[in-house]
Amino acid sequence: MKLKKSDEYRIKKTKELLERLYQVGFIKNQVSLKDADSIGISTFCRRRLAYILFKNKYCESIKQAVTFIEQGQIRVGTDVINDPAFMVTRALEDHITWSNNSKIKRKIMEYNGDVDDYELVD
Repeated sequence: MKLKKSDEYRIKKTKELLERLYQVGFIKNQVSLKDADSIGISTFCRRRLAYILFKNKYCESIKQAVTFIEQGQIRVGTDVINDPAFMVTRALEDHITWSNNSKIKRKIMEYNGDVDDYELVD
């Protein structure tokens, strides 16, 4: 921010920084460095898997989300995640699901009438 606004290096690095912060989900738009300057600890905490599960109503509390994650009931993409502090990027946020072996997933499928016993057999 101390470089001149017309400096080519500043323009290039500002664009790269804002793009990366946006992809991770720390800022909502890519307008200026003031957005990057306002990032605090709470911003990092809101990108953790446990908070995302709570925010998306997979569970009733963050403590319950941590329990589900540690039990291996949550999958992000193709990987089962066991770390509640896993950072979820914007790209991965839409790929959070129950793991295939999750009893919660089975109960949801039973409730919706979508149970196929062949798929759930290990």
